[in-house]
Amino acid sequence: MKNIKIISYLCLLLFLINTMFSYAQTGTLTAKEIVVKADIKSRGETSQGEMSMTIVRPGWERTVSMKSWSKGNDYFLIYITAPAKEKGQVFLKRKKEMWNWVPSIERMIKIPPSMMMQSWMGSDFTNDDLVKQSSIVKDYEHTLIGEETIRDQECYKIELIPYPDAPVVWGKIISWITKDGFNLWKSEYYDEDEFLVNIENAYEIKKFGDRKLPSRMEIIPADEEGKKTVLEFDSMEFNKPIDDSFFTQQNMKRVR
Repeated sequence: MKNIKIISYLCLLLFLINTMFSYAQTGTLTAKEIVVKADIKSRGETSQGEMSMTIVRPGWERTVSMKSWSKGNDYFLIYITAPAKEKGQVFLKRKKEMWNWVPSIERMIKIPPSMMMQSWMGSDFTNDDLVKQSSIVKDYEHTLIGEETIRDQECYKIELIPYPDAPVVWGKIISWITKDGFNLWKSEYYDEDEFLVNIENAYEIKKFGDRKLPSRMEIIPADEEGKKTVLEFDSMEFNKPIDDSFFTQQNMKRVR
């Protein structure tokens, strides 16, 4: 009986030591709290801005310009402003549904969950990437697996494993979040068989309104040499009130 008590005491002591060490590594922040801070900072209560996306392929490049609006995790809208061929196209995420308005054929297309991993407008971003269909906060278990310096930024290295019933497209994500500013600085995306699919890097931290964020993101397919997509943010505004009625199919035909 005495031995059992001693073993129980030692197990408890080891647990407390490990917990204290984990807190010491992050300044009392857990891995999930770090991810939450990065997520909240990047999206705010609402956001709206202008950006351009350049698709780079061996031998050619194509740039798409757009405006975007978001509200929390449930609402997201993108309006294409250039080139002329795609101008006027609108993409809407409203809760669990995603829609595409194509003015050239005056057709509203519903994008099913099975297409969330499909390329968005020929880029290396997926439909899921652009409208943030899955939540890196709610759908994944977070584990701090180390610390690394990436492009002169000291970062927390966090592994994200989806919960068994989570409606997500990735089998695993490894993210590097900066200690100074909680910016998502690098991510690696793996499929269900744990093969690396995409690498995402952030660059050039600039001030947008009340916060500093990376102004350029690059996503590179792991096994396709010479291909990448570059997303550059020209302007961003956060926490300006946007009514839910803005994110409707009716407004998709009116927004400019």
